[in-house]
Amino acid sequence: MLALVLACLLTLLLATAIGWQMLEAVRVHFGTAYVSQYTLLNAQKMLAPIQRELALARRLADSVLLREWLRDEQDPHKRALAFREAEGFRRDFREHSYFIASQDSLGFFLNQPDMDYSEAPRYVMDPESQDDGWFFSTLESGEPFNINVNPDRVVFTKIWFNVVVQDDDEVLGVAGSGLDLTNFIDEFIKADAPGVTPIIIDQNGAIKAHPDQSLISLGAGSGAIHQIHWLDALLEKPEQRAELHEAMRRTKAQEATVEAFGVMLDGHHQLMALAYLPELQWFVVTAVDLEQANLLEGRWFWITIVLLLLLLMILLGTFLLAVERIVLQPVRHLQQSANALAEGDYAVNLPPPGRDELGDLSRAFATMARQIKRHTDELEGKVQARTKTLEATNRMMAKAQKQISDSIDYASLIQRALLPDSQLARVLGPRHCVVWHPRDVVGGDFYVFRGDADRHLIGIIDCAGHGVSGALMTMLARAAFDDAMNRCGIESPATLLHHADSHLREMLGQSQLPRAIATNMDVGLAYVDRRLGLVRYAGAKLSLYWSDGDRVDEIAGGKRALFDRRVGRYRDSELRLSSEVTYYLVTDGYLDQAGGENGFGFGGRRFNELLREYARLPLEQQAEALNQTLHDYRGTLPQRDDITFLAFRLN
Repeated sequence: MLALVLACLLTLLLATAIGWQMLEAVRVHFGTAYVSQYTLLNAQKMLAPIQRELALARRLADSVLLREWLRDEQDPHKRALAFREAEGFRRDFREHSYFIASQDSLGFFLNQPDMDYSEAPRYVMDPESQDDGWFFSTLESGEPFNINVNPDRVVFTKIWFNVVVQDDDEVLGVAGSGLDLTNFIDEFIKADAPGVTPIIIDQNGAIKAHPDQSLISLGAGSGAIHQIHWLDALLEKPEQRAELHEAMRRTKAQEATVEAFGVMLDGHHQLMALAYLPELQWFVVTAVDLEQANLLEGRWFWITIVLLLLLLMILLGTFLLAVERIVLQPVRHLQQSANALAEGDYAVNLPPPGRDELGDLSRAFATMARQIKRHTDELEGKVQARTKTLEATNRMMAKAQKQISDSIDYASLIQRALLPDSQLARVLGPRHCVVWHPRDVVGGDFYVFRGDADRHLIGIIDCAGHGVSGALMTMLARAAFDDAMNRCGIESPATLLHHADSHLREMLGQSQLPRAIATNMDVGLAYVDRRLGLVRYAGAKLSLYWSDGDRVDEIAGGKRALFDRRVGRYRDSELRLSSEVTYYLVTDGYLDQAGGENGFGFGGRRFNELLREYARLPLEQQAEALNQTLHDYRGTLPQRDDITFLAFRLN
């Protein structure tokens, strides 16, 4: 027992020395993590509004109405529509202002809260003017956007988001907005965390913001030098200045997100971290004095140590007195009983138990021996009963699964019966081919046909969803297009698309479906008039392809699907009917099917090559070749979507 006391005291001394070193290491570790996370958090707080305003400015520059007006600035109707949409963006910009600069007229249009609203240019920009150099440098840079920072004498900073308005490869002008960062910088500098000094410097190291106003560089970066204070001048050791410059270089080159290191600042050992904001070309810097930051509270630390020592002494004394009388002697008797139970003798006679916890444990051993035998017998009976229950449950589940499978198979027969295979075979015969592969037993793709041998409408519809949900959508789509063809005829596919879209919105608009449920439909409709020798096509996100074996052409469908959030615009396109040309309609399930070595989608380029290769074959052979090519490309990967492919060749 004396040896135990001496060992405990020696261990306590060693643990105290080691613990003190570990405590210091832990404080430095948590201090480094704290200053790094604090710096990153402040950088993100400053970046968040910049990224939001930049996203809104890019959406404004990408406006279709704005691009159409900049192409024809003299059109008052286009001007009114463009500015009406720009006013909608103005409400979302933080400072409720926007500007538009025209490449054609060099007009600068600006609307902000302190100005009267106007659709006329505020002034005409001059290529020779230094104030307008931002516009011409933005266009000459070739970048889609840039951010200009206009610093004032102290920390009042205005940044401008200049986004190029571009239609295809033609540059039409620049649009964007501005943002005042004064409030964000003030909130950053006024952080009241003890021992924390937040700083902002520019890319050269000049101090842009500091809690001590006398250390702020006046006029740095604005072209008028008043007074410059450098951050490295505040460091007391040359090697720490070099470490600061290296950290600035690494974060600016994006070799590190944040850099943390120790410095001597204001006569104290502190941890410093910095992160780079490329949008503003600034560094966010945080210095933390670990003595003042109180990452680990010293008072509570010493109270805890004293309490642990007292508790250790009390427990040690109690243990030494009780271990022999209360534990060691009863444990020897209990060991004999445990050995007997380990040998499987559940009827062993245990020594007379005492009245303490070990006595209770001895009585528990005796009770356990009796219960183990009884539970073993009961368990065997329960296993048999539950095995029978499980077998009955499995039979019920198999029956339910068969009923569901039979219902889906029946639905597949109904869906297949609604397809116009017999009409196509009777009217077009070998002059057409169809490949229809639902991903599941039933699917969301189907095709339509109506007309006679001289005039007919042929098309494919891809409804959102798969399986049962997609099949139900095909019923609604079939009803909508039947109504459209009955009311509007078949001569104008665009009219049919508009009518079907309106009918679907009437049917589904009453059901108040959740926005997460996709109900849109991709459609391609081709009207063929063999007497006039023309093909009239309109589509909703689906294209009409045709090929004579030498070249492949395409009529793209409208950009919006039916029953999209916004109503689409569809128009008819005509081309001459030729007996040497094969015309194709295909859903995106074919083009998007993953496969190959890298698991990429099949793609339009590979599809065009297939059409050029097989366009002169008989249609039945074309269908087999295209189907087999996709099957080989897919390999072992599963089918991603319903696949529908329809082709025809007429004289």
